[in-house]
Amino acid sequence: MNYNFFTRNKISTPQTQPIPGREAEMIQGRSGGWMFDAGIWQMLRRCLLVGTAQSTYYAGKQELTEDFVAVVNQAVAENPSRVAEEILYASDGRAINNSAPILALVLLSMGEQPEAKQAFGEIFPQVVRTGSHFYEWLNYTKSLRGFGKVVREAGKTWLSREDVKGLAYQLLKYQQRQGFTHRDALRLFHVKPPTENHRQLFEWVVRGWEELPTDIPSQALAQIWWYEWLKRNPGQTHEAILQGRLTHEMAAPVGNMDKAAWQLLFQEMPIGAMLRNLGSLTELGVLRADESANLLRVEGVLNNKEHLRKGRIHPIDVLKALKTYDSGGRLGRSKKTWNPVPRIVDILEKAVELSFDVVEPTGKVFMHAVDVSGSMGSLVADMGLGLSCCEIATTMALVTAKAEKNYMIRGFATEFRELNITAKDSFSSAVRKASNQNFGGTDASVAYDWMIKNKFKADLVCFWTDSESWAGYKHPSQALQEYRKKVNPDVKAVYVTLTPYRITLVDPKDPLSWDLAGFDPGTPRIIQMLATGEL
Repeated sequence: MNYNFFTRNKISTPQTQPIPGREAEMIQGRSGGWMFDAGIWQMLRRCLLVGTAQSTYYAGKQELTEDFVAVVNQAVAENPSRVAEEILYASDGRAINNSAPILALVLLSMGEQPEAKQAFGEIFPQVVRTGSHFYEWLNYTKSLRGFGKVVREAGKTWLSREDVKGLAYQLLKYQQRQGFTHRDALRLFHVKPPTENHRQLFEWVVRGWEELPTDIPSQALAQIWWYEWLKRNPGQTHEAILQGRLTHEMAAPVGNMDKAAWQLLFQEMPIGAMLRNLGSLTELGVLRADESANLLRVEGVLNNKEHLRKGRIHPIDVLKALKTYDSGGRLGRSKKTWNPVPRIVDILEKAVELSFDVVEPTGKVFMHAVDVSGSMGSLVADMGLGLSCCEIATTMALVTAKAEKNYMIRGFATEFRELNITAKDSFSSAVRKASNQNFGGTDASVAYDWMIKNKFKADLVCFWTDSESWAGYKHPSQALQEYRKKVNPDVKAVYVTLTPYRITLVDPKDPLSWDLAGFDPGTPRIIQMLATGEL
């Protein structure tokens, strides 16, 4: 019996303890494990991209949002211009939805420095783009700060924009949300109409039209005239939709909506509305296996990268649509049921892949380690359909793998598991395979242990995880060092963190390791660029 176990140099540390000598760089996660501190800017980006309005396995939405607000306030005090850039980055189709950027926008407006107020005013119209966004901003503003000078100026500018036709579209499509109407907003901000078209539009908002004008007042108000005409002539729904180019939000509340009406709406339906209404259109018979022209339009819209980008369609929106549609109405909030059209399922599968930014194969060897531990079963986006961290991680790993030729996808918990997922899998089948393995503790180091044992020489190892690794006898950064000594000294490591926590598995002193945030559609392309050295 001797004390060599105590006196020999230790090269590993249980994840429930900080690495000796690195204590100041590490923080304890909610799981009890010790990880490196990601810092406020990485935390800010994660919160903006992922959002905090849904509880995770380790924290409730109240606690997460309090952390979010605290980090935004700290970042605004430090560099309001950089906060504005982060808000814009997230709001431009990269965040899971626009709610977190809008909340951060309100917090930016509350910054004490003049630079914060100026940055708020400059980015406001780029973040608050629709009537729905406007109502949400009003609601958060009323609750958190009130309507001071900087807020009133932003509201006035939004409601008196030069594009009267675009403004009329928003005011008609979103007539009330979150306890506000546009009449409330006009009175709150004391907006004076800059043109005659504005005056007539505001008059309609405040008083409505007791009598329908004989002629359409102007091209800018044409949709409103046809909406009012339809209210008085609901039996003429087809003509109103056709002549007034009404959307379903405008026509459905006041018109007689039969299959032919929905067919007319479908012909002009924007990409976001089409994605949300595939089930309804199938139930109505507009979308059928033998309606080839309609299916061709669905394919032309949803399988077009440019349409997806311009419509700011997030991959998670497409994944939700795929899961909902394929269920035939069993999942989600819809009370309707339908028999899924196989071709539409195929179109949605392709749309998931196209909604991410990837290019041609790099020729590098990738190991994708998907976190399938119990905590990854927590929901990310509720909104009528729960998607778990594990499902989204699997989807992002698969779309990255589909762009390459040399890859492996495995799952880690307290062991490194075979998932039997290949690029030939559909997203639906891959998600099922991973979800069936969704249990156990979390130890990211087992991926490196398996690769050492099997002498698997990867150019890049990519972890898709919530970063709450706690169950191992060595930290992932220590396991990576061991892998570099025994297998590949030049291997790169990427950790994609899918939860809004302030922890990271990346050693800040390792120049070949990176932490990427959230569900950014550009993540797969960034991973490719890191693998080839372009970044």
